[in-house]
Amino acid sequence: MKHRPVLSEAAMQDAEARFPELAAQAGRAAHQRALQRLGKVVKAQDGQLVEARADGTVQVLHALPVATAVQRGMVLKRRSAR
Repeated sequence: MKHRPVLSEAAMQDAEARFPELAAQAGRAAHQRALQRLGKVVKAQDGQLVEARADGTVQVLHALPVATAVQRGMVLKRRSAR
């Protein structure tokens, strides 16, 4: 087993600062792979659920409800279905 070098605090903070950038890159790459393999993806765009196809066409599937505004620390509970 290889011994991994211990990271300094500064090196760890630099790596952590790149998380948002790496996550965005991974999301874009996954989107592209899905378009290439399946020819379409379903996503939320401008308040609507849409199907985007590899040829660039977009079909609206459903209008999404307005987002619920919440404040930090607020706890929401689902009502049971009747």
